[in-house]
Amino acid sequence: MNRTYRAALLGLCLAVLTGVTACQKSGTQTSSTSGTEGTASNTSSTPVQVSRIDLGTSVANDNTVPSPTESFLPNQTIYASVVTNSNGSGSPAELKTRFTYQDGQVVDESTRTVGTGGQAVTEFHVSKPDGFPVGKYKVEVFVNGSPAGTKDFEVKNT
Repeated sequence: MNRTYRAALLGLCLAVLTGVTACQKSGTQTSSTSGTEGTASNTSSTPVQVSRIDLGTSVANDNTVPSPTESFLPNQTIYASVVTNSNGSGSPAELKTRFTYQDGQVVDESTRTVGTGGQAVTEFHVSKPDGFPVGKYKVEVFVNGSPAGTKDFEVKNT
């Protein structure tokens, strides 16, 4: 192989790699009360991708959170609104949330089925009648068992 051909091939490979990396980063959402990064990843290998995760104390009729927050009181119900997009192919996907406490203890897991016909907004929620312990929490979202996004939040007394 001559040098010119190898240089051109190397340049092409770098351009493709840069494009793929840029596409992956465009699907990343960052937000957190603790300064750590929460993400919703967008991978093209699955027909359904998570584009946004919002948390709040209520949901509207369309399953969106009208007033997103990342801070809750111990006795509040915590709603997660998961926005997904699909390429219109494949069969319905399993969307799962896992709420965990700061030590990794699982607070709740729920599963819903979402279709592949464009954008969908799916609601999940968790509550504890005697109140959540104060501390840091995380909700993880999975599509067909694969990690698809996370969102950090906190339960405070005030």
